[in-house]
Amino acid sequence: MKQFTGFPAKMQFTPVPNFFFSTLLPQINDIAELKTTFHILSALYRKRGFPRFTTHRELLANKSLMSGLNQGEDPPEEVLHRALEMATQRGTILHIALDREGVAEDVYFLNNEANREAIAKIQNGELQLSGLKVRGQAYIETEKQPDIFTTYEENIGMLTPMIADELREAEKLYPIAWISEAIKEAVNQNKRKWSYISAILEHWSSEGKSDGAYKQDSAAKTGRNKYSKQKYDHMVRR
Repeated sequence: MKQFTGFPAKMQFTPVPNFFFSTLLPQINDIAELKTTFHILSALYRKRGFPRFTTHRELLANKSLMSGLNQGEDPPEEVLHRALEMATQRGTILHIALDREGVAEDVYFLNNEANREAIAKIQNGELQLSGLKVRGQAYIETEKQPDIFTTYEENIGMLTPMIADELREAEKLYPIAWISEAIKEAVNQNKRKWSYISAILEHWSSEGKSDGAYKQDSAAKTGRNKYSKQKYDHMVRR
């Protein structure tokens, strides 16, 4: 066995949920499943947009993973297949078979509430992944605007689980167009944080919104800041 020489002084890190170590890791006794799970976590972390997913094709092209699975008599492709089945049955990952230009494509997501909802939307046609479609359904080319999760990541910053929950709650309260416009308004004001976006939405909800602009109120007429009636007023500098 070749001895590991140690970690370099500067390197990148891949975050792993604490829940994985406390609950999931004690249950995994197959080394191939463990290696595959870690590589999936790493692949998903490097993804952008929402929902984040990886495919069987991408995992097969991962030289580090396939080398790590090539340790026995069985071909690494078969080992990967079994490892993915075990991780899916365990509930670590979610699997859905989609269609890419007439060829089946196995797609994998981390098993959490947001991704379970995303898969439900994919299956009933409300959400479409780039280049992929539900098998057996006709594909209609449409120009689709980025979802609010992608808009947030592209304009504000990393989408944390807490922010994703906030966005899902906002979807229940406000029109999608409002949320996207509020994100853009926060960028224009150089206030890239959720509390400011939420304040804008609450203001529009309470004071009204017309033609993409704020309705004028008495505070605006006196030159005061248009968010002065907000409960987030202390967060906005005059």
